Amino acid sequence: MIGLATLSLFLLAVLALFLSPGPNMAFVLSHGVAHGPRGGFAAALGISAADLVHTLFAATGVTALVAAWPPSFDVLRYAGALYLAWLAVQALRSGGGLRIGAQARPAGFGRIVRMALLNNLVNPKALLFFMVFLPQFVDPARGSVPLQLVQLGAVLSMAALAFNTLLGSCSGQVGRWLHSRPGAARFQSGLLATVMLGLALRLVFLDRPSPR
Repeated sequence: MIGLATLSLFLLAVLALFLSPGPNMAFVLSHGVAHGPRGGFAAALGISAADLVHTLFAATGVTALVAAWPPSFDVLRYAGALYLAWLAVQALRSGGGLRIGAQARPAGFGRIVRMALLNNLVNPKALLFFMVFLPQFVDPARGSVPLQLVQLGAVLSMAALAFNTLLGSCSGQVGRWLHSRPGAARFQSGLLATVMLGLALRLVFLDRPSPR
């Protein structure tokens, strides 16, 4: 089991990470504005689910195997960039189709969850982050290392869900306010497309980790 002191330090480090602007924050904020609090929560749920998957990959050694193959970084980032660019095109094509509240698409919630999940899973930096970050808080003397990794990842996932849900709710209120303004739907879809394209470019220009 993880010690209380280690867990407290871990939560402080996680909070500092959450407060630093990054792709997950941008994803939640943009979908909250475009789809309302429900869309923000869906994005938060997808990101937390991806965190659990990354944790399992790290705990079972899958991440280490992927990292051991140098081209994997490029394969993941280019696949992720293409996916995000496709989402940007879809947002632009929808025009005023990004609506919230009673006018939202029935399948919108599940679709946003899947988009957030895939966006996180195809990010090679996220993959490497879990491989490097979680082990820093593991003490082999306290028992199974994989079990401790899973425990830490579960805590991180729950904390991410709480933080991103709050973030999505706040941005969702902004989206509701915008929705009452003329031309808001076009602005919301444009904002979403811009964020997705920005995240795609970020992946394209990521520096490949230096070999050790």
